[in-house]
Amino acid sequence: MSVWGDTMQFRLQQLLSKGQTVIVNEQLDVSELFRRRQDVISTTPVHIQLKVQPEGGIVAVEGTLDVDMELACSRCLEPTKVHSSIPFAEQFKPVDSVREEEAEDEEEDDLIEIADDHLDLKPFVEEYVQLFMPFAPLCKADCKGLCQQCGSNLNEQTCQCSNEKIDPRLEALKDFFSK
Repeated sequence: MSVWGDTMQFRLQQLLSKGQTVIVNEQLDVSELFRRRQDVISTTPVHIQLKVQPEGGIVAVEGTLDVDMELACSRCLEPTKVHSSIPFAEQFKPVDSVREEEAEDEEEDDLIEIADDHLDLKPFVEEYVQLFMPFAPLCKADCKGLCQQCGSNLNEQTCQCSNEKIDPRLEALKDFFSK
């Protein structure tokens, strides 16, 4: 069904006129998306499993995106492997030129309008992968992190730094009784 030789690009009108469901099952390399991010050590290609289904003037696209990433732990910065299975659901429709002129202020949040009859799913897949990326990955649930003073990994060793916390407003009184 794809016209451009890429299984993630479609002509919207052709999909709607034929009314056939198309299954997209492919891999997409997203390493370039995270090239400048220091918290992303590496990624595998995203495994895309989508069902593209025309129904009543719209094209519904549903499925899952699976990706494995190696990320820096948000507490100790050690590499940690994370598997994400991302649910994907979007609805697309062609722009109706008459409707576009008469009701520009009306918004349909659930539908994405496609103006040039060219539906490319790749940017939407890339956006989902970025949006559903783990916010604060942990190497383990009880990760102790790094020492705030010397930077030692507290999961591997205990440091000799003082962990005594003094309220800055009372710091002048800390030696009051030692005299």
